[in-house]
Amino acid sequence: MMKKIMHALMALSLIAGVPASSIQPAEAGRGGRVAAGVAAGIIGLGLLGAYGHARERDYDRHYYRSSGECYPGPEECGWRNRRCFTNSWGDTVCRGGRWTCWRPTYCD
Repeated sequence: MMKKIMHALMALSLIAGVPASSIQPAEAGRGGRVAAGVAAGIIGLGLLGAYGHARERDYDRHYYRSSGECYPGPEECGWRNRRCFTNSWGDTVCRGGRWTCWRPTYCD
């Protein structure tokens, strides 16, 4: 849900850069309006990206909130949904799947 909101806010910040680029400067030349719009868009996207990244940092907290006796274990990585077979030469061939990492939950 948060990603959808952040994508919408990023689009709005780009749209807000267009009116900022159409503002008539006092003494600046023709390129000042475009530069102002680009700068507004870059600053807006930078702020929204930093905010979105900071919100996703406490991914471990839900382990501690669910139960006082459960904790996340060490991170484990491996292949998921992978198909392996032995070809006619006796070699094992694996295809497909994804390399993923997870943290199993241990409860006392």
